[in-house]
Order: sequence, then C-alpha cells, then structure tokens
Amino acid sequence: MQTEFDLPKPYQPHARFIAAFESCGLIAILRGITPGEVVAHGRALYDAGFRIVEVPLNSPDPLASIAALSKALPDDAIVGAGTVLRPAFVEAVAQAGGELVVMPHGDTEVIRAAKEKAMACAPGVATPTEAFAALASGADVLKMFPAEQLGAHVVKAWRAVIAKRVPLVPVGGITPENMGTFVAAGASGFGLGSALYRAGQDVDTTAAHARAFIEAWRKVRPGAQR
Repeated sequence: MQTEFDLPKPYQPHARFIAAFESCGLIAILRGITPGEVVAHGRALYDAGFRIVEVPLNSPDPLASIAALSKALPDDAIVGAGTVLRPAFVEAVAQAGGELVVMPHGDTEVIRAAKEKAMACAPGVATPTEAFAALASGADVLKMFPAEQLGAHVVKAWRAVIAKRVPLVPVGGITPENMGTFVAAGASGFGLGSALYRAGQDVDTTAAHARAFIEAWRKVRPGAQR
C-alpha cells in the first residue's frame, strides 16, 4: 500500500515529464551542441526512442538550441536545460520553451523557481539529506550524481527509504554495459552524457549510440515500450 509517510510532502510530479519518462527512462544530455546542429541530433534521438533531451547551459548559445528543439520535436517530447546553477536562469529557460530544469546540485531555490514556472525539475543529489530536501522543495526526479562515485550499492540503500514512485536517475559514467547493475539496485532511468553525445560528433554517430542505449534499456527493462 502506497502512503505519503515516506516523503516530506505529497509527491505530485510533473505530468508531462512523467509520461515521457515512463515512455523511455533515458535522458539525453547534449553538452556542447550548437543551435545549427541540435535539431538533427534531437530528431535522431527521438527516432531511436528517446523522449527527454536536455541542453546544458554551458553549451554554445543553449537557449537558442532549446528553442529550436522545442519547436522541432513532437509534442510527447520534453526539452529542457541542464547545468542550471541559479534561480535567475529558470525564467530564461522557460521563455525558450524548456519544460525541464536539470541541476548538478540540490539548490532548493532553483527547485522552487522551476516549480513556480510549472516546470519539471531534476536536482543533483549525493546524500539522503540532499535527496529529501529536494523532494520537500518539489523535485520531480532525483538525479544521483556523480553515479561513478555513488555506485549501484548506494542506489540500493536509497531505494530502501525513498518511495518507489520517486524516480532515481543515476548520471555520470553510464554505459549500455553497466545499466543493468543499476536497474537491479533500484534505478528508474539514466541521464546519458559523453557515452551518448560528445561535442562535434556527427548525427550518424549520435543515432548509433542512441540505438545501442535503447536496445540495452529494453533488455534491462523488459516492460519498456518498443
């Protein structure tokens, strides 16, 4: 029986984000992408099965890329920004058409700013204290970062105290080969960086990497949509 006793406040996640995440629990991170190439890469990811794409704000002209992706991808895709470090950046992302704020840290002011804009938010957390503080501020998903440091054993420990309906998403060092270990420990999905996309790579490479990740995802999550 699911109750709210295990959460600091009632968990009411962003509906469109959760729908996209349930369709595919893999979040593409296009760090270093440029506005001129982002649509082609975004469409390659979508065609492979991805439904959530983030453009980190330390990419070249990231707001233009977010705007272009938001207009180009179908309605069931979620586009947002990564490396959102300050609350002031949230408004700019929203004006560009972004629906998702992803952070490397757990700044509760950034989380609240995102929720005030009715955006989904994935703060970076590395301890249970940070995780529960983020949930109390309205986080939709917990970005476990860096996954290389935390490891699958930490995912398992967290899952014992964090409700199963709250997505745990390891980010950092995730490959098609190691996803199964994290899923077995309780991970709900993954954020994928350099193993999926590196700045300057061609669209065919992005498409090939995307297909490899989707194939691996479907193997470790047999119920995943095809």
